[in-house]
Order: sequence, then structure tokens, then C-alpha cells
Amino acid sequence: MSSVRAKKHLGQHFLTDKHAAARIVGALRPQLGYRTVLEVGPGMGVLSDILLRQDAYQTWLIDVDAESIAYLKQQYPQLGPRLIQGDFLKLDFSAHFNDGLAVIGNFPYNISSQILFKVLDERHRVREVVGMFQKEVAERCVAPPGGKEYGILSVLIQAYYQAEYLFTVKAGAFNPPPKVLSGVIRLTRNATEELDCDETLFTRVVKAAFNQRRKTLRNALAAVVPKDRMGDNPLYDLRAERLSVADFISLTNEISERL
Repeated sequence: MSSVRAKKHLGQHFLTDKHAAARIVGALRPQLGYRTVLEVGPGMGVLSDILLRQDAYQTWLIDVDAESIAYLKQQYPQLGPRLIQGDFLKLDFSAHFNDGLAVIGNFPYNISSQILFKVLDERHRVREVVGMFQKEVAERCVAPPGGKEYGILSVLIQAYYQAEYLFTVKAGAFNPPPKVLSGVIRLTRNATEELDCDETLFTRVVKAAFNQRRKTLRNALAAVVPKDRMGDNPLYDLRAERLSVADFISLTNEISERL
């Protein structure tokens, strides 16, 4: 098998720019302590080829596309069980990885937010993420409070990870070219393993706040905590986009005491 056909329903746009691929792989920092890297959606292996030449970590690949898997088995027979045919969103991390790891990839744009929520679910294992997303999604991950890009994804990602926008990749670096620009980001797990609040309630508060982002929190959070229990905290008089991660943690603790 000499190549893999990009499939629209899988959101595949294969990266062909080897310079961009080298920059993406070079952004990994195994000095943080992980010894395993999982590449999601390797396609024809432009990142894999560089990853598998590194000695600092062991590389695993996962792809849902049977044609890609057949191609990669042929190209990298040494991988054996480290080449997984499956859906990353359904992957049981505990069945394969005992310790911390990094996740890397030119991620399919049609499920990019779902990939990030999967990373959040596995945040106790995933120490670092280096990945390419649609530029708008990448910008949402790193957005500070106050702008329209700042939302649920921004707060939840930044609660657990330091988020950095690394560089932009133009459409011509892919085959087939996407209709959008792409952005590469790096997420580094915070030193604090858990938030200083009820994490389940924190997620409920953040989602409720942004689901009605045009309303003040006093109105947007009425489904989480009755208005007559909210008290006079001035944060309730703001819209969600004005609150930092620390503000949301503080508000979650206050709501927890009033429920």
C-alpha cells in the first residue's frame, strides 16, 4: 500500500509539510517526566516518522481508519501492539498506560472539542498535549477572560493546563487543503492535581454560566443554585466571560456552601 485516501467523514486532512511536522514534534517536552507519547490520527505517518526516531519516549499510535492502520502496519512493523485501531474518544487509557503520557496529533477538526474533553477526562494521566486544531478552536483554548473566544473550553482547559498558542499553519500544508487556518497549541498539566473546589460542581457552574452567556450569572446560574441562596457576591452581577478560572473556583465554593 503506497498511500491512504483522505476521508471527508473522518475529517482527515493529512499534513504534508515536514518542517511543520518537525516543529510540532519538537514542542514535546519529555523532560516533564513522561516516557510515553500517544499520537492520535496518524494518517500516513508524517508525525509518526519523526516521533519514532526519538529515544526519549516510546510512541504509540491510534487511528480509527482501517486503511491508515494497514498502511502504518506496513510502514512500521516494529510497533506491534503499540499501533491501536480504535476510536480515541472511547479509548480505555488504563488498559494501555500505567503512567503519565503526552498526547500529540494533527487532530480531526470535526471532533476537536471532543478530543479536548477526552483529554480533560484523562487529565490525571495526560501530562502534556501538543496538537493541531482549527485555528478558532486553538484560540479558544488559550483565550483570556473578557473576549468572545473565552468560553467553556477556555475555562476547563486552563483550570487544569497551562495553554500556549505556538504557531499557525496555512491550508497549503495539507492534502487535501482544509478551508480554514490551523493552529498548533501546547497544553502542560498544572502542578496541582485537583482544583480547590468540588470539581463536578465546578464543571456544572462553568457550563451553565456560558450556556446563557448574555445573561448575568445571577440569572444564568439559577438552574444550579436558587436565586434566593446566591447572596450578594458581586460576581453574580457579571457575565461569564468576565470571570477568571480563580473566580469560577471561588464561586463554586460559595455555591457549594449554599446548596
